[in-house]
Amino acid sequence: MENLISQNPNILGGKPVITGTRMSVETILELFSAGMGTEEILKEYPFLKEEHIKAALELAARMVGKEESYIFKKSAAVTHEISRRR
Repeated sequence: MENLISQNPNILGGKPVITGTRMSVETILELFSAGMGTEEILKEYPFLKEEHIKAALELAARMVGKEESYIFKKSAAVTHEISRRR
């Protein structure tokens, strides 16, 4: 996966991108979130390959797995508390 995804501070502010392109992992995730499937994404962006999509999803899963999440709970006073979960 390392050679499929790269980061360079001079490309999209250092966001992870498909190596050799300006297609960010973030954009791929947004396309999935909008309801596009792998085949649609590949048709819309013919320079991508299925292995790029898989590498983007794998990177996102690894990043989320390492992040701390903050869950906002609604209290009686309608304020939000932050709970740290690991």
